[in-house]
Amino acid sequence: MNKEIEKIEVKIEKDKGCDDLPLPKAASQHASGVDLFSAEEDAVEIDKGEIKLVSTGIKIALPIGFEAQVRPRSGLAYRYGITVLNTPGTIDSDYRGVIKIILINHGKEKFIVNRGDRIAQLVIQRTFQPVLIETKELDNTKRGIGGFGHTGIKTNQ
Repeated sequence: MNKEIEKIEVKIEKDKGCDDLPLPKAASQHASGVDLFSAEEDAVEIDKGEIKLVSTGIKIALPIGFEAQVRPRSGLAYRYGITVLNTPGTIDSDYRGVIKIILINHGKEKFIVNRGDRIAQLVIQRTFQPVLIETKELDNTKRGIGGFGHTGIKTNQ
């Protein structure tokens, strides 16, 4: 059984001076995301604990009812401690500016991002706008008001 991943059309525009960079692309046949590349002219040095904003040099036009989520690349996170700070970062369907990635270095040494390096991935998802209905009380559930760690952390109590 040969199934294909559903595809949607997303228009993309390269920012001025970014014609040399590849378009975002999937790293494998069934990848859910596409890799985003650094469009910075100069190398970006990210010291331990430092946060840097890195441009991808692209703008996108998502169809209404979709969002793009910016997520870390697992290899950068595992090997170097580099991750996307506000993960997942959301790009709404009405945003038309350049996509920029907030990177943070949780690693043990300085990390350098060069032009054309893969720095994050973009995953497109359907969205829904909630219709919020105020009520005086909510339905009861077995979990109830149990919060952080309620379903899996053992305590000495």
